[in-house]
Amino acid sequence: MFQASEIKRIIEAEIIGSTAIVLDEANDGEHFVAEVMSPTFTGKGLVQQHQQVYRALGSLVGNAIHALALKTYTPEQWEVASKKAGRSL
Repeated sequence: MFQASEIKRIIEAEIIGSTAIVLDEANDGEHFVAEVMSPTFTGKGLVQQHQQVYRALGSLVGNAIHALALKTYTPEQWEVASKKAGRSL
């Protein structure tokens, strides 16, 4: 079983300036939901942002991490989304 806290640690260590919220949605150590904010996403398309997260996690995706539902945000996008949701990273 893999821990959400370990995924968070890896993402934040590998993606400069990032903050991540990671949940084990199925409580099975294999199916996760992650929201990642990073200034490095600015100017990149959604696919490029997601690829950056997958690169950070490397071979864990598809192995220890069976599924990862991912949302990525630039700092500006996160500010808007967090106000709508009434929360912050």
